[in-house]
Amino acid sequence: MSTTHLPSAIRTFIDATNSADSEAFVAAFTPDAHLNDWGRTYRGREGVRDWDRTDNIGVQARFQLLGSSPGDGPDTYVVNLRVSGNGYNGTGPLTFRLRDGLIADLRIG
Repeated sequence: MSTTHLPSAIRTFIDATNSADSEAFVAAFTPDAHLNDWGRTYRGREGVRDWDRTDNIGVQARFQLLGSSPGDGPDTYVVNLRVSGNGYNGTGPLTFRLRDGLIADLRIG
């Protein structure tokens, strides 16, 4: 997987997680965002905030960017991250779809 230029919302997703900035993390998503984490679905910024609390910053997650590539559609990116912390630890692809410079859809797994 090559590394393409990461849009600022995806960079914020990574940087906010690594700096434990939940407000910046949630602000990287659209108000009507959709997040699917291995079949568990979260909707809107409140859903993203809930996921962040239980599966991301709330479990001291840290991300290391391994690579990224364009996705199948416009404004879609596949990002491979190494995740560490007190929750999931491992690597995997995340598929982001952006709208108006923010994350509108995130699929993990």
